[in-house]
Amino acid sequence: MKKKLLAVALCCGLLMTACGSEPTADSTISTDSQTGTDLNADEQTDNQETIDESSSTDDSDSEPVEEEHVPAEIALLIPTKYIMTYEGEQGTIEEISYMAQDYLGDGEPYEKRAFVYLPAGYDETKQYNVVYLMHGIGGSENEWGFNDKYNSKLKKILDRLMGDGDVEPFIVVTPNGKALALSNIDGNDLFYNYAYELRNDLIPYIDGHYATYADYSEDGYDLTAARTHRAMAGLSMGGMQTINIGICECLDIFSWFGAFSAAPTSYESTVVGQYIDNSEYTVDYFYNICGLDDSIAYWSAAAAARNLPDVCENITEAENFTWHEKSGGHDFNIWYLGMYNFAQIAFNEDASAASVFAED
Repeated sequence: MKKKLLAVALCCGLLMTACGSEPTADSTISTDSQTGTDLNADEQTDNQETIDESSSTDDSDSEPVEEEHVPAEIALLIPTKYIMTYEGEQGTIEEISYMAQDYLGDGEPYEKRAFVYLPAGYDETKQYNVVYLMHGIGGSENEWGFNDKYNSKLKKILDRLMGDGDVEPFIVVTPNGKALALSNIDGNDLFYNYAYELRNDLIPYIDGHYATYADYSEDGYDLTAARTHRAMAGLSMGGMQTINIGICECLDIFSWFGAFSAAPTSYESTVVGQYIDNSEYTVDYFYNICGLDDSIAYWSAAAAARNLPDVCENITEAENFTWHEKSGGHDFNIWYLGMYNFAQIAFNEDASAASVFAED
């Protein structure tokens, strides 16, 4: 009952946002901090008030008034404050390297790089959920911006969401999603075969070096035991990897999924549904977003997910699934919004509050 009531409440809030706060087709940015902003502008500036000194009063004895916190919610537009630098304690970004094995040949192991976002106050004595966040076909571990450790927009979004208590702190990993260790590359899809590296190299490295929920051992351990504490998400080709690899091959080690403008090579919903229904493991949540004006990925993303609840017994709208669409193209305005929303969904017992078909 709690989930359904919360779902109704946020559905209403989302529809109000769609009707009242989305910028017009000609605008590139909203400066209203209560409604939010698209992310085309590189910087935001604070509004300044002009003070009439002749009418000012001495309020030095007045108590400072704290601004009331407005909780984050699933939205069609990111509120401006979430792309501003957080004033409190911020998270940190580390660059890591690990060895990836050549699973389809006899070549030498290949050193791979990735970035790891650690939430503010990261404590090695605690346990943290982990989101594995994938890039697009032309990108790398840098595409989500963690290589800019101080000005990353995604870092600002995460710092604010976690700092204001909107979400529980979690770790984010942005790897290079190409299986570059493969010596036998003829006919191989480096993005698709990344599944070997993800399961056997990257996740064990993260579990072995950071405070996750996994009971890691160098001699081998059960990755499935911590599956509900792992999420996989990605933009464009990374959205394809989330669907084709995460859901259809690695449902035993992930249970939360986010696909942002999933690429044309994504499986269609009938195939995805069969994998889910035939698995002994369940999907805690599958969130999708795509721009209505996306000529690259809209139809492939829609074919992969939009009608999934109709063809899959274990995917149910308003319980563990959202298809979310809005005006926009194949760009970071959609993808940052996708991650802003997904950050509120992943690892959230009340995630059904996000289940609404949204269209502006």
